[in-house]
Amino acid sequence: VQLQASGGGLVQAGGYLRLSCAASERTFSRYGMGWFRQAPGKEREFVGGISWSGGSTAYAESVKGRFTISRDNVKNTVYLQMNSLKPEDTAVYYCAASDSRVVAKRPRQYDYWGQGTQVTVSS
Repeated sequence: VQLQASGGGLVQAGGYLRLSCAASERTFSRYGMGWFRQAPGKEREFVGGISWSGGSTAYAESVKGRFTISRDNVKNTVYLQMNSLKPEDTAVYYCAASDSRVVAKRPRQYDYWGQGTQVTVSS
């Protein structure tokens, strides 16, 4: 599966962005999807995940109530709506696909990764 993330950019604190991740395969709907982020000098961390059907989601505590993950299995795309952005949300954001039947939260549970998109939140 090839994944193409987009939608990153520079935004002021309190602003919003919507990230998109387009998948190359028609079998997109069989994969659970996740968003991770990595700031300079830090490990890659889980942001949010969604099951293959979209029926289950999970979020990191730091983004709960501000970020929403969703998917469109017709368009083979997963989204991350990010509201009330904070400077600490600044990172490269990656989308990933997993064969797991439950929402996966660890990077090693994901089999395919997109190239990343930079999100910068200014104070």
